[in-house]
Amino acid sequence: MNWSNGFIAVDWGTTNRRAYKLDASDSCAGEFSDGKGILSVPAGGFETAVGEIRQHFGELPLLLAGMVGSNRGWVEAPYVDCPAGLEELAKALVPAPDGSALVVPGVAYRNGRCDVMRGEEVQILGAAAAGEIPPDCLICHPGTHNKWTELEAGRIASIRTVMTGELFSLLKGKSILSELMQGESSPGPAFADGVKRSLSGAGLTSELFGARASVLLGRADPADTPSFISGLLIGEDVRVGLSGGSTRDRPVFVMGRPDLTRLYAAALSQAGVESSAVSGERAFIAGAAKIVELIR
Repeated sequence: MNWSNGFIAVDWGTTNRRAYKLDASDSCAGEFSDGKGILSVPAGGFETAVGEIRQHFGELPLLLAGMVGSNRGWVEAPYVDCPAGLEELAKALVPAPDGSALVVPGVAYRNGRCDVMRGEEVQILGAAAAGEIPPDCLICHPGTHNKWTELEAGRIASIRTVMTGELFSLLKGKSILSELMQGESSPGPAFADGVKRSLSGAGLTSELFGARASVLLGRADPADTPSFISGLLIGEDVRVGLSGGSTRDRPVFVMGRPDLTRLYAAALSQAGVESSAVSGERAFIAGAAKIVELIR
């Protein structure tokens, strides 16, 4: 594959994918996103799915990151162990079955407990390579499965995943709280109350049922319930993320979609921790460009 004339970088997740066309100078010359994550690709259908990307950007080499490299994706790219930097990722790229792409490995943490990530590593290490975050810091990466990542000397040293987004979705879709959770969450008084309770160590499962009881007994406005429960879950998430002793003196950077980062920034502020927002899109492009630079 000739990478010198540009390439296509794809952040291919479980439910969504986003593709970027990078020119010979690694500048973004086009992008698109859709809801065709790996779960929507039928068995044997990845070559067709990749062809859809090529219809947008042409016959350029592809660098694929995210769940496309999982055991449910196109080809499995084994995890690289922490501590891991861009050099380790570049050395462990796996060719796609048709030879048209290289797949980025995920990162694994195995030290007493186990954790993994796929896709976020390109953004995190890309942000560090671009100078958007310092080489030693704590990154909060909100999403379906929020990642708390310690960066040491520009390499991923540890990972802790909290299933906050998925829990919120499950509670909203299939629980006794579903009817009360159909509105939008916002960082107001109800959200702050939920954060406060979780940061104080209140029992999360008990507080969740208490949200319903408060509405039934006229002590809470039903319209506030989505924000209150969001505050409970994100407050617990932040409590876990800040619990490691080695993370307390490090700057915290929140990376991801603005609608999620603002909620986490509000919860971190309530915990007495200042944070800075980082564009996940810019970080992914920087990370992909650096990986290709290392293999050219």
